[in-house]
Amino acid sequence: MNAAVLAALAGYWRRNPLQLVTLMAGLTLATALWSGVQAINAEARSSYDAAAATLGEGSYAEITARDGGVIAQEGYVTLRRAGWAVSPVIEGRIDGVRLIGLEPLTAPGGLVPVDLGAGADLGAFLSGAGQIFARAETLDLLPSLDMQGVIAPDVAPNTALTDIGIAQRMLGRSGQIDRLIVLPDQPISRRPLPEIAPDLIETTPQAGGDVAPLTDSFHLNLTAFGLLSFAVGLFIVHGAIGLAFEHRRPMMRNLRALGVPLRRLIALMALELALIALIAGALGVALGYVFAAILLPDVAATLRGLYGADVSGQLSLRPAWWLSGLAIALGGTFVAASGAFWSLARMPLLSGAQPRALAVARQSGWQAALAVSLLAVSAALAIWGDGLLAGFGMLGALLIGGALALTPLLAIALKLAELPARSPVAEWFWADTRQQVPGLSLALMALLLAMAANVGVSTMVSSFRLTFIAFLDQRLASELYVSAEDRAQADAITEVASRRAEAILPILSTERQIAGLPAEIFGARDHATYRDNWQFLRAGPEVWERVARGEGALINEQIFRRTGLDLGDTVAVAPDVMLPVLGIYGDYGNPIGQVILGEDLFRSLYPDVIALRFGLRAGPEGTAALRRALQSEAGLSGTAIIDQASLKAMSLAVFERTFTVTTALNVLTLAVAGFAILMSLLTLAAIRLPQLAPVWALGLTRRRLALLDLLRAIILAALTTILALPLGLMLAWALLAVVNVEAFGWRLPMYLFPLDYLRLSFLALLAAALAATWPAWRLSRTPPARLLGVFQIER
Repeated sequence: MNAAVLAALAGYWRRNPLQLVTLMAGLTLATALWSGVQAINAEARSSYDAAAATLGEGSYAEITARDGGVIAQEGYVTLRRAGWAVSPVIEGRIDGVRLIGLEPLTAPGGLVPVDLGAGADLGAFLSGAGQIFARAETLDLLPSLDMQGVIAPDVAPNTALTDIGIAQRMLGRSGQIDRLIVLPDQPISRRPLPEIAPDLIETTPQAGGDVAPLTDSFHLNLTAFGLLSFAVGLFIVHGAIGLAFEHRRPMMRNLRALGVPLRRLIALMALELALIALIAGALGVALGYVFAAILLPDVAATLRGLYGADVSGQLSLRPAWWLSGLAIALGGTFVAASGAFWSLARMPLLSGAQPRALAVARQSGWQAALAVSLLAVSAALAIWGDGLLAGFGMLGALLIGGALALTPLLAIALKLAELPARSPVAEWFWADTRQQVPGLSLALMALLLAMAANVGVSTMVSSFRLTFIAFLDQRLASELYVSAEDRAQADAITEVASRRAEAILPILSTERQIAGLPAEIFGARDHATYRDNWQFLRAGPEVWERVARGEGALINEQIFRRTGLDLGDTVAVAPDVMLPVLGIYGDYGNPIGQVILGEDLFRSLYPDVIALRFGLRAGPEGTAALRRALQSEAGLSGTAIIDQASLKAMSLAVFERTFTVTTALNVLTLAVAGFAILMSLLTLAAIRLPQLAPVWALGLTRRRLALLDLLRAIILAALTTILALPLGLMLAWALLAVVNVEAFGWRLPMYLFPLDYLRLSFLALLAAALAATWPAWRLSRTPPARLLGVFQIER
């Protein structure tokens, strides 16, 4: 019996290959977009884990120079002789690759790539030309080296490990150490650090010191857009399954009449869909791999630029994401088929054999009620919700509620459009259009969501762009930014700049806890650069003058939102030092808090901090001469000097690549929505023949019927686009004012871009017109005999 039932079910797909193609294409595209996003996320998180494991970040205490500079090699020797179990580390960059030098005989186990138990050559690592360990793609980025390159897949992306002596030679920093790793087991007899090296300071390991927590919001945004893309594709799947169920009603009635139990019929249909879902899911995972491989370099550049996180630019086939792709393909298929299975379970044995409409009028009431309820939930979460999950819950309720409200709103709009119609053809056109809405509702919902996502994300990105450019103009006001390696070089920079620059703005900073949150405290020199360029979200009178006098502090928006500190409240900037908040400023792109003090107050509170970075004002005509003087007189390398224009260009380049993935997802969702409309029109064409044949018999030509069908699709797409605009703007507001605040702690102003909306509307109408062209052309070529055949059978 099972074989006979499966053969009957398979026979339907052989007779209706287009519906099978629709079902598999929708599921494949949906799975591809989801699995592609998950592949990107999995690769990034694997890179974070590798980076954290490379030097045990967050696992060991470290010793660094108190002034933030380098440690002399003699200081390391002194500590070892005093009984300290420490291991030196030096770090730098060569051609963009992070080069780390380790001492393998003293480093904690698991940090050094030389595993003696695996037969590694420790002598080659330590002596002679030496060895360098990195991933294959990282070794390709390094210049021609005299040493042996060893492929080590477990090393963090864009990172190379070698012996510390070799690294010092390669970086040109002989006798210098950046930090010392403190081993967990220390001799009891060791002498106190302040006694033997007062210029050094020990920092305890910080849990979660890696970059993964900072990037969680980025990956959560990707996941949310992946789910949205999957939902758009799932509309196609739902429509195809529902149409197949309606068409197979006579067959299911006959099978049950022949003695097939209802449970067995449902089980075999579920097996059939599971096989289709596995095949489509496998194709989707393969397509998602290609999609992820194309976009991963842009994601890697984004994460490196925004968070300093090195992510591999090459994709690995990890079980986590391809299994999740197959799982969500199966789960999504059965969610889409749940309504059909429910209807089958309730279908009487002798039910009517004729296909029914995919949606009936009585559904409009509960659909409208559910839409209103979800929109109310979204509003409630926006007002009273707290946390990032509440923000995404609000987005989900908003989008689903908006999609469910589409059909009732279209019905109202079409009813109003029908009122002025007077000719029989016009009245029939509007009535027929209203009748087609239920059958096209899922495809139109997909178009609505895709259009809303495009409007929302384009508004967010463009608003971010305007704000970001203004922010760069505010923060990067100095013509040159220079970095010193140590105090001596910093003094040389100051000496040269005092003769050739208009102003020297030292960048003094230290990391501290502010109101229980990690933050940086900066010392700002009293200069017109800050007064003329900085904009405040909130500020009192004469804010910079009062900061210079040490009468208060400035805080960034992150601290303001996360701690509730406001103007006039006091903030602890040092032990037993409380200052009032004088101003709150925007600090876009910074994941942590920030406090600004006057330079004199900062130096008095933190006398051990020296400035190793400077902003130099020289004017456009003096910038080149100042750069040459810094290189020739202060010994600065070209990489230690960054001019304002190149820094802005680099920051804007990072920004442009930041939203490449979300933009690509939105374009793909719009394409999927157009495909949904195409498949819906094609699969509904056969059902519509009984409605079109009488109109054709009354005198309307096939060509005119085809043009009216094309016009109907464009009108429905236009109405959907009009309704998508407010939904997209609400989505943009939610992203900027709710999700962004919860994720990053700062809120972006929202701007409107009518020209962008017109362009997106044109693309949506073009997609709908292209989707409707083929069905309309097929209708214009329908043989008259087929139309006449409608009258031969009882409908």
